[in-house]
Amino acid sequence: MPPLLSLARERRLLQSAVTVAAIVPILAGLTGVNGGLSGLDATAPWSLNGDSHVRYLSGVIFAIGVGFLTTVPGIEACGSRFRLLTGLVVVGGLARLYAVALCGLPGPAMRLGLLMELLVAPGLALWREHLERRLAFDRKALRGMTFS
Repeated sequence: MPPLLSLARERRLLQSAVTVAAIVPILAGLTGVNGGLSGLDATAPWSLNGDSHVRYLSGVIFAIGVGFLTTVPGIEACGSRFRLLTGLVVVGGLARLYAVALCGLPGPAMRLGLLMELLVAPGLALWREHLERRLAFDRKALRGMTFS
């Protein structure tokens, strides 16, 4: 049975999905860098160390989003970078999940983060791997064709 989507269409859909998903950490990172601890939780008690840590980690989150964006143009050829970024995101999500176990569910924005970290990012990574395998299979099939 032939695939439901052409290879080009599947590639464009994945590129679009990664672009949209990358906007989330970029915006969240900018929010944290610009607003610090109070930008994420206005009711949290302010401390210089806490604020500094939030701004640093927000910069890392921003960079991860930008990193994902850099994979979009040649997404099928960026496997190593995509897997590394996904691994970083999943580890962060597992840390957030540990905090849920210790302290309870956070607010809606943090729950969205957890969803992105443990479901969306790995799902996109698996889709990217599928696309890469599909491209490799199609290239191999084309090499084996003879034209007379």
